[in-house]
Amino acid sequence: MPTEGMTHGEPAVLDLAAVNSTMAGLVGGKAANLGEMLSAGFHVPDGFCVTTSAYREILAHDAQAGLDALTAADSGRLVEVAERFRDHVLRAPIPAPLEDAVLLAYQELSGRNPADVAVRSSSTAEDLPDASFAGQYDTYLNVRGADEVIANLRKCWASLWSERATQYGAAHHTGGELPVIAVIVQRMVDAQCAGVLYTANPVTGNRTEVLVEATPGLGEAVVSGTVTPDHYRLAADGQVVEGPDDGCLSAAQLAELRALGQSLEKHFGAPQDVEWAIDRDGELWITQSRPITTLFPVPQPGDQSLHAYWSVNVYQGISQPFTPMGAYMVRQRQRGMQHYMGTLGFSSEIIDVDGWLYWDITDGVRSPAKRPKMAAFVDSLAAPTGQIVTQLGEDPRFPSVPSGSAQDAPPAKRKRRWERLVPALLWPNVSRERVFRGAERQLSRFTGPAKATARQRLEFVKSVCRDVCQIEANLPRDANTAGGLAQQYATNLLRGYATATEITTVFGGVPHNPTTEMDLQLWRLARRVREDAEACRLLVETAPDELAAKQLAGALPAVVQSGVASFLASYGCRATAEIDFGVPRWSDDPEPIFVMLANFLRASGQEQDAEQRFASAAAAAEAKIDELVRRIPLSRLPRRWLARFLLRRSRALRGLREFPKLCLMRGFQALRTQLLAVGADLAAANVLSRAEDVMFLDLTEVDAALDGQDFRAVVAERQAVYDRERRRPRVPSILLSDGTAPEVNAAGSASGSSLTGLAAAAGRVTGVARVVFDPNDAHVEPGEILVASTTDPGWTPLFLTAAALVTETGGMISHGTTIAREYGIPAVVGVSNATRLIRTGQVITVDGSAGVVSSDEPLVQAEPVGR
Repeated sequence: MPTEGMTHGEPAVLDLAAVNSTMAGLVGGKAANLGEMLSAGFHVPDGFCVTTSAYREILAHDAQAGLDALTAADSGRLVEVAERFRDHVLRAPIPAPLEDAVLLAYQELSGRNPADVAVRSSSTAEDLPDASFAGQYDTYLNVRGADEVIANLRKCWASLWSERATQYGAAHHTGGELPVIAVIVQRMVDAQCAGVLYTANPVTGNRTEVLVEATPGLGEAVVSGTVTPDHYRLAADGQVVEGPDDGCLSAAQLAELRALGQSLEKHFGAPQDVEWAIDRDGELWITQSRPITTLFPVPQPGDQSLHAYWSVNVYQGISQPFTPMGAYMVRQRQRGMQHYMGTLGFSSEIIDVDGWLYWDITDGVRSPAKRPKMAAFVDSLAAPTGQIVTQLGEDPRFPSVPSGSAQDAPPAKRKRRWERLVPALLWPNVSRERVFRGAERQLSRFTGPAKATARQRLEFVKSVCRDVCQIEANLPRDANTAGGLAQQYATNLLRGYATATEITTVFGGVPHNPTTEMDLQLWRLARRVREDAEACRLLVETAPDELAAKQLAGALPAVVQSGVASFLASYGCRATAEIDFGVPRWSDDPEPIFVMLANFLRASGQEQDAEQRFASAAAAAEAKIDELVRRIPLSRLPRRWLARFLLRRSRALRGLREFPKLCLMRGFQALRTQLLAVGADLAAANVLSRAEDVMFLDLTEVDAALDGQDFRAVVAERQAVYDRERRRPRVPSILLSDGTAPEVNAAGSASGSSLTGLAAAAGRVTGVARVVFDPNDAHVEPGEILVASTTDPGWTPLFLTAAALVTETGGMISHGTTIAREYGIPAVVGVSNATRLIRTGQVITVDGSAGVVSSDEPLVQAEPVGR
């Protein structure tokens, strides 16, 4: 078959049998997979590929230059140029050598008589591990004759720039160079029956199930959705658990398809989406196989039993994967909490799969004694996960361990050091200052050398790493514990006189919380900027990235330059997803600060003044204390006095709950400074490409890099996985080892036009929803209701202008709900699928007292939105 050279010595036409998986840049993803299967002996129809070099030759040279300069990140320009490129490839003359090569290949494929062929697009962006582009490009079936082959070849080229493909590419942020397209010409299968085979259940994620959809005739009708196919579901043992009795497939054919799927999955190393056809002679053919891109990565247990995992990412309130260095540091942090976590049934080690971190919680699920404590713990942080833990405990696939056995030992009650707790309650200010002084003593040890060799810097980081990561556990905890116990005992004293939701309103405007202090410092800066008309206009009208560059260059107006510098001196160690050590801090990239300032500058009127709102929340909380304790009869005056005392002492101390996290971030920042300096030396030595790449290693690998080992290829591979995983729209809170993500049976589901969740912060507000996936570039207008999958401290400045909060995860003591209560805004958390069921611009009502989100409009599940 011809392999005519077109540009740079690349062939224009290749026999499919000559193609393999390393040639995706030349033949596209689909053709690369087909050629790989042919080489491996799978039954694939013969054909040839018109390569990407042929497509490039069709583009005018000036158009190609403009195309190469445009990246997929320029989504707006992509849409603008799509029609121009589409028209060009439909009209441009095909060079004679190329046309001759295509026609010769078709003649050789046909033999004496013109063959019926399929003309199929094969883009370089197609059938990728993270974006299949399924159905985005065109396929033409039953094409016969040379003229028709050439005409449909052009149509396939043009489909690269169809509106749907362009928008899909922009939404999935394919990044880097824009895709180019090859075209497959392949002999048609005279299909008696055809369809699609999934080697894992793409809906539930279950890796043990196989799904088959089939229809008489061509399988294109199944793929395009123009027919309702026969639907079969096969269990792990091959038994058909769902399917028609009179379908077009026999039991033997289903078994053959299942065996084929297993072989393909083993060959490609991942679950596959397979298009197949059975011809009139009963022979099974593969017309396409690609990875199922929607499956969430799952840890592999060491045994054959079913395991359950809880997401560390969800627990920490971040919906993106960890960097390798971040995962390393989280493991160090975990070891400081493991004694307690282990008693609840959490695994001793955190498992990392493509940056998603998990605890194995199987022991806790199976233990009747541990399960209630585990469920309560995870629900307090990431509701409704605790309900799922309880449900799994009733699942026969998780048999209970023998009651009273060592595996079923209940968590021991923590010993109360009353000799320390009582003074903290009596003198909260003294106790709080003791915590601050102790923290500063520890943090002072983490400031590394200003001048040192890379080796000395690394040795310093290794020497203090454990203490930094475990500072939260090592800080004096008496004051914080006393504040929590005071709330607990006050709640008991008010039982029968006040509801739990009413008591939560007592914690509005809590003082001494470093997260709210951070937000209010930024708010005060915005107020000063508003007084300078020129500076205010600059911040509102200039892009945040440009403002960040000016800040780093010292080129902003004085009120902004000094104000942001002062803020960063106190809180530059923080960031969105800050628990990931590898994530840049605000001091590294202050762009998010300017996004938040612009949000604040849009807020006007006294009702939008964050300091006033905070003060009002504090005043309302104090008034609520008086109201609640007055419900206790005068005949029980000591009880009334004690309840008031405990609530006020709890308010005085509960702000400390957020303080250990700030200390951890300050420690992280100190170590990051040292490691980035090491990274700069490694980049200069050409073992890393950039200083920041050190965050894609762990400390052992940094040591090896200092010995000269080149990690550039390793980092590039890890960066690609990280970028791919960041685009996943959803993170399951609990995942089973078979791939399924169990959901709560009742709570959090849509019922007409309402959603239910956890009542986390009291109040009722009606407003316009703003669904936010990334706070770093979010614009939340004053009075809008913030809807997010999860939040961490880096999100909380958005709360200053938000009227209410709705999240998919979160609990009564998670960061988001704590801050929402302090600002006095209603919050409902643990609302499953909130970011899908609620759309930006929709008017919703958030009832934080009842745990209900409602709307006059139907709540309809939309397709997941990529980041």
